[in-house]
Amino acid sequence: MIDRTSVIFGNRIDEATVRKAEKAKQKYIQKYGDDSNAVYHLAAEDIPVLDFIGAKKLVFSDTDEPLAGNPLVVGNIRMGFGHYRISMAMASCAKALGFTPYWLDLAGFDATGSKMIREQNDLYSKASRISQKSRLFNRVIWEPLNSEGFRQLTYNAKDQKSAELLVPILKALPKDVPYIATHVWPSQGAVHAGMTHVVNAIPDNWPMALHLSEGAIHTVQTQFAYLGYKMMNGFAKEPLKGIPDEYLKMTGRYVDHELLVNLEEDNERRMARAKEGRPVRFLLTVGGAGAGFDQFLAMVKHLLPYVQKKKAAVIVNFGDHRDAYEKMQTALGGMEVRKFFDDYERLKAFVSDLRYSEAEGITAVCDEDIFKAVYATNLCMPECDILITKPSELAYYPIPKIFMKHIGGHEVYGAVASQEAGDGTFECPTEKSMNEMIDRLLSDPELYCHMCLRINAMKAAGDYNGGYECVRLAAGMTD
Repeated sequence: MIDRTSVIFGNRIDEATVRKAEKAKQKYIQKYGDDSNAVYHLAAEDIPVLDFIGAKKLVFSDTDEPLAGNPLVVGNIRMGFGHYRISMAMASCAKALGFTPYWLDLAGFDATGSKMIREQNDLYSKASRISQKSRLFNRVIWEPLNSEGFRQLTYNAKDQKSAELLVPILKALPKDVPYIATHVWPSQGAVHAGMTHVVNAIPDNWPMALHLSEGAIHTVQTQFAYLGYKMMNGFAKEPLKGIPDEYLKMTGRYVDHELLVNLEEDNERRMARAKEGRPVRFLLTVGGAGAGFDQFLAMVKHLLPYVQKKKAAVIVNFGDHRDAYEKMQTALGGMEVRKFFDDYERLKAFVSDLRYSEAEGITAVCDEDIFKAVYATNLCMPECDILITKPSELAYYPIPKIFMKHIGGHEVYGAVASQEAGDGTFECPTEKSMNEMIDRLLSDPELYCHMCLRINAMKAAGDYNGGYECVRLAAGMTD
């Protein structure tokens, strides 16, 4: 196993940091056991929700099951919903290009590395929720950590050492199978395991050393991110050697194939509804960490009079957070809601009908199955006019967007990228600014019609081809 902790892209790490990195790794081993010599076997099982792309989930088995067809592995973890959503985009694009996508959630196994990931995810989710309740915690700890703490090269050194714990899970995979990681840990783990066709799909627009995985091809969605990673700008007090050209590619935004094939038609129907004065369809998404509840509550409350006057219709995907729905109902004193809870097939029928019928009222979606919880947003997206979301992974999706307050400083530049591209608003960090933006788009639909035209132009320019490009890079496909 090559040492990726002491030297990162030719930049030497100080000995104190290296010792801390080793100590952190040993702490996980002491807590969860040493499985470095374990032999794990992988087999595949179907993912019914993603049957349309033929995605198969890799699970532990008594014996190894060879990867069938033309395989491509998507390595991911659940940390909120974002990395799952990007993984779905990669699997979708892989299928469109003739591959059989295999889903590898490294947090989903009974292994030391998996337990490490679950512990970190629990901490991240808890901190995200605290940051929305405590201004002091947000200002002093959470914002600095997410914008500058994760940015430092020393942070990556520590992660690199802990990612060695993921190697036992990955050893069962063919070394040369095309592999796309949608979080840095699956990328680092694959490189440590000796895999040779690894793409590290970086999710955020704010360059941070957290996302470095030397040995993999790093992909970014914007030119801003490309320059930041090329120079490793701000990753240390002194200038650093950057990422060599062959390991850094600007691919464009990561978007599912099925959201792109009829995109121009979707936008035509959005603009036609605006011209005809039909109810504006808002899609709101509660993230996997469940943070940002207060602003969601304020938005729904503000939209209620528009809904009653049939000027708006609202779909809220609560993900797998039914408690958030219950809290909202209690806070609003109860309201009439069309519900799709753990009823995915009925939801699909409802969304299909929306293509040819009028939208009205408030619809709540929730599902305990994470695949259904995440993909419900994609399912609803083509039939909605405006997406309201925090500026995380959904900032790059091809639908007019209003951005609520970010959760973690690394998300800020997602809104900046969308605003500059013209397919979304600037970030609205307060209830007042969010409600004003909602009012403005409802009174002046030309604003989101302009976004639709920009989205069409961006598709024509290839700006949404990031998923396809990641697949091509992993598979070594050249023009």
